[in-house]
Amino acid sequence: MHYWLMKSEPDEFSFEQLRTRGTEPWTGVRNYQARNFMRAAAVGDLVLFYHSNCPEPGIAGVAKISKAAFTDPTQFEAKSDYYDPKSQRADPRWSCVEVAFHQTFKRHVTLPDLRACQALAEMLILRPGNRLSVTPVTATEFKAICGLGQK
Repeated sequence: MHYWLMKSEPDEFSFEQLRTRGTEPWTGVRNYQARNFMRAAAVGDLVLFYHSNCPEPGIAGVAKISKAAFTDPTQFEAKSDYYDPKSQRADPRWSCVEVAFHQTFKRHVTLPDLRACQALAEMLILRPGNRLSVTPVTATEFKAICGLGQK
């Protein structure tokens, strides 16, 4: 099993919306490294759902990969914010995964909480300049964050 962190702006798609809907395709990733991380995700992998670009960034809970990487349909939709006119149906550039609701934390794990936790000192999203929307997380980091979320 692998662990991931995926970022979403809550006014675009929130953890509460995932909880309500049950599953959702994680579309719109337009960074090659983040796309490659998503392509490496397998069904059953766990995902920390991170709210970004909001008053209180942080992790709201846990999702699970419910469908492995497949072609992101938004790259072909001309009216989509994620339309890519250079992507070809025969050789699509962009992929997405489907995520399913898994677990709500008792409390929102904020960015200051993450930075204050020694076990997370090497976490990829806490490194300067890292703006990737999908990143791998170690088992130790995942366990530490779940512990923070259950306090």
